[in-house]
Amino acid sequence: MLNPENRLLRGIFYLLIFMSVILAGTMLKVLESFLKPVVLAVLLAAVFYPFIKRLNTKYKLPWLLGIIIVYGVFVTIFVGIGNILSSSIMSIINSYPRYEERFQTIYRNIQESFSANSDSGLLGFFFDFNNDQTFLENISTQLNVLPLLKNFAVNFTTFLISFMKSSFLVLLLSVFLLLEMKFTKIKIYSAFSNHSSSKIHDIMNRIARDTTHYISIKFFISLLTGIFVFIFCLIARVDFPLVWAFLAFVLNFVPTFGSIISWAITTTFAFLQCYPSPFPVIFIAVSVLVMNVFLGNVVEPRIEGENLGISPFVILVSLSLWGWLWGFLGLILAVPLMVIIKIFCENIETLRPIGILLGSERPDRGKLRKA
Repeated sequence: MLNPENRLLRGIFYLLIFMSVILAGTMLKVLESFLKPVVLAVLLAAVFYPFIKRLNTKYKLPWLLGIIIVYGVFVTIFVGIGNILSSSIMSIINSYPRYEERFQTIYRNIQESFSANSDSGLLGFFFDFNNDQTFLENISTQLNVLPLLKNFAVNFTTFLISFMKSSFLVLLLSVFLLLEMKFTKIKIYSAFSNHSSSKIHDIMNRIARDTTHYISIKFFISLLTGIFVFIFCLIARVDFPLVWAFLAFVLNFVPTFGSIISWAITTTFAFLQCYPSPFPVIFIAVSVLVMNVFLGNVVEPRIEGENLGISPFVILVSLSLWGWLWGFLGLILAVPLMVIIKIFCENIETLRPIGILLGSERPDRGKLRKA
């Protein structure tokens, strides 16, 4: 039993933590442009650190040479994939006239079924379709799509320019961070007492190990997802399989919603290309859905284990919060950052209850009865 004074102190402590979280959220929003590259650099360094350390310890390569080799391979793969994707996207744009006839056929069927002149037309209840206009012209008129497309084009161009600048900054920061990480242990033991330095070093080691473990598993599962989508698209003869595979790979980093969005986009394109034949569309829809369910609910939890499990409710809240703070990048970083917070809380005695609440593990009922 805690005495009243200890209860008061603990209540004040948790109140201060709550206020600190609010202040931290405000600072994350205000300093968004500054913190994004830093956080990405830290996560990138955490992913590459085991490879560089292995090159240094097992193959006796100098630390700097290991960094150069790892980043050289990464940049080569990144540039190669970027060139392939840009070529595929240009092919999609150039081949749009090929899909014009199918698109018009689908439009005519929709117009016949849901025309505003039809008494049973469901779509006509919401939209006033003009039979003399194409489907795109009708949609553009009714939903005022043209300004949205112009804004999207401007924002996308700005995003590409900003992405190139941020990518260079992230690479630079992560390289210097990896150079510093070689001497992290020595610095910690020099800065703190023996007991404190050992504990801090253990916490940092576990955070780095488990974070790298989680990101590696997520990367592996996302890569498998992309490979399977590529194979399924080849079997169904869906055009541009590499684009849909890459889309599945990237969106799979967003828990739950990413795979759903990727599945919907790929299935829609298969429908547009293969209409009126239903079998390729059904094959893509069913195979990608089954693959996502199997990898996400069977393979990933078994490989990952229970030690990094985050409560589904916490994941949803985290996605909403980080999506509001940092947009799409926040959706990708939401779960890794929550894993880091959970590990940090579990290794500090006073914060351990928060770590338990964030986790998905079920407490032992026997221990609860004894308590």
